[in-house]
Amino acid sequence: MLRVGLTGSIGVGKSFVSGVLGELGCRVLDADETAREVVMLGSPALRDVVAAFGSGFLREDGSLDRSKLGALVFADADERATLNSILHPYIIAKQDERLREWEAIDPNGIAVVNAALVIESGGYKRFDKLIVVHCRPEVQLQRLMARDNLSREEAEKRIGAQMSQDEKKKFADYLIDTSDGFEAARKRTTEVYEELRTGLEEE
Repeated sequence: MLRVGLTGSIGVGKSFVSGVLGELGCRVLDADETAREVVMLGSPALRDVVAAFGSGFLREDGSLDRSKLGALVFADADERATLNSILHPYIIAKQDERLREWEAIDPNGIAVVNAALVIESGGYKRFDKLIVVHCRPEVQLQRLMARDNLSREEAEKRIGAQMSQDEKKKFADYLIDTSDGFEAARKRTTEVYEELRTGLEEE
């Protein structure tokens, strides 16, 4: 099974690209989904988060208040690094478990893990190929403001909290530019899929 990482900065269209790859026949795993799974009620990861940040980030039912914790870590690089150091090992282990399950079912398939921080965490080294989704900075800013109902200043802060798009591009085997809308992005994603499929068949 070909293991492909899909990444890019916030608001660049990763979800759209991963959706197209899913339509084309790839098995797609979203790291946000895995991140939610690993901090479910009673999980070791949730206990570790509470030990580091305190019970003030729990809801009344004992589940994690993701938006409250998110507001803290987006505003503070040290807190963000602490959270990532706790969660990434759990997330990577959970992803690898899912990839092994898929490989057993579909050894000649393509598995795609959509993860915003796969470069920063070092997790990209586990993949055969890395796709980086990107768009023009102004397009990214407008999309993020519209999607999350943020002010320009808030959106810029969130973008600034991440590795720059230009830096991420240096790690890419494939680049997908979503600046010019859905149809152009779909066309480019299909091209990348065909190249991945060809590479898999040649192995």
